[in-house]
Amino acid sequence: MKRLILLTTILVSGWSRVLAQLPDPGFTVDATTAIVITDPQNDFLSPDGVTWGVVGESVTANNTVDNIETLFKIAKEKNMTVFVSPHYYYKHDHTWQFEGALEALMHKINMFERTGALTTEGFEGSGADWLDQYKKYLEGDNVIVSSPHKVYGPESNDLALQLRKHSFNKVILAGMSANLCTESHMRDLVESGFEVAVVKDATAAAIVPGYNGYEAALTNFRFIASHVFTTEEVVKEINK
Repeated sequence: MKRLILLTTILVSGWSRVLAQLPDPGFTVDATTAIVITDPQNDFLSPDGVTWGVVGESVTANNTVDNIETLFKIAKEKNMTVFVSPHYYYKHDHTWQFEGALEALMHKINMFERTGALTTEGFEGSGADWLDQYKKYLEGDNVIVSSPHKVYGPESNDLALQLRKHSFNKVILAGMSANLCTESHMRDLVESGFEVAVVKDATAAAIVPGYNGYEAALTNFRFIASHVFTTEEVVKEINK
């Protein structure tokens, strides 16, 4: 047991030194920078949402709801373009022949459920709808809503196309959920040649016994993104 504890201590100490030596490339906001927000929807961010029981602690601790609103607000003030990548499931998505664990769970609890792709019947106030306090921003001319992503990343929607067609190559990323859709968007955008920074307190994740999705995401944000901001820090950068 003593050997195991010693080995664990050595590994943790060594890993901490590695983390301390990681470079921070930094991120400067310029005219080619857009904000991307994933899943600012009721099922993640409202106490009435179907995932609140597992994400609510993290959302509350990070002040995620208000921090996302701060990003919408500063973008409106500065006329920065915001791209929103939503998550919707329609009837035909429930006939998939195979699913990953969380896909199966999301379908089981009717997360992000919509009546159909060509109708908004039942959308208002549903789990798939936007959080009420964001709606005044989402109606702005500076906001572009992409087609929905279906699993976690933007590979299945037109987000990258819209960014490219609007001549953006730098992204400030926030939204839900940190270790799933937000992290998957970060990974794909980086692989697609975008420079990406993440706002760590404008996201949150599920915390359940034995698993902390938010802590997992923070590690990968630091490893992969060009920079990790707090909301306060990114607002200062935008205001320069």
